[in-house]
Amino acid sequence: MPEVPPPEALPNPFGENGNLDEGGDATVMKGLWRSQPFEFRPVLPRGLGDRPARAPLDHIWFRVPPPLSAEPVVHQAFLAYASDMSLLDTVLPPHGKGIFSELQVASLDHAMWFHRPFRADDWMLCSQDSPSAYGARGFARGAIFARDGTLIAPVAQEGLIRQR
Repeated sequence: MPEVPPPEALPNPFGENGNLDEGGDATVMKGLWRSQPFEFRPVLPRGLGDRPARAPLDHIWFRVPPPLSAEPVVHQAFLAYASDMSLLDTVLPPHGKGIFSELQVASLDHAMWFHRPFRADDWMLCSQDSPSAYGARGFARGAIFARDGTLIAPVAQEGLIRQR
C-alpha cells in the first residue's frame, strides 16, 4: 500500500476546508458524491473541468458509514459499486481534463477480484493509475487496500473517452 495520509488527516471534500476544486462544477460534483452511500477522502484535490496536466495517479480513502450487516456479500456489493466511481477519472489528468470537461465517458468493461474478507464500513484506500489512453479509450487499474495495508481487491476498467 502506498504511503498516504490517513483518512482522518484529510479534509472532508464537502466541508469548509474540503479538497474539491471550487467553481460551478464543484457544486454539481458535491451533489453527486453526497447522493452516494459512501464517505470519501481524496488524497489529491479532485479536478472537475479543464486543469493543468498531471500524472495519471490518484489515491482515495472511502467507506460506507457504519454499520453494515455482517453478510460478506453485502460488503462485496458495496465495494464493486464504489470501484466504478473514480477509476476512469484517473485517465484524464495527463490530458488536462476533468470529468466535467467537454467529454463523453462511458465504461466499456470492468473487472474485480476479491482476495480476502473485508468490511466496507471500515476505511479502504483505492490507489489507482492509468497506464494507457489512446484512440478514444482509456485504461485504469486500481488496488484496494484495507487500512492495515492488506490487499483486498485489484480492479481494472477500460472506458470510452472522447470529445463531445
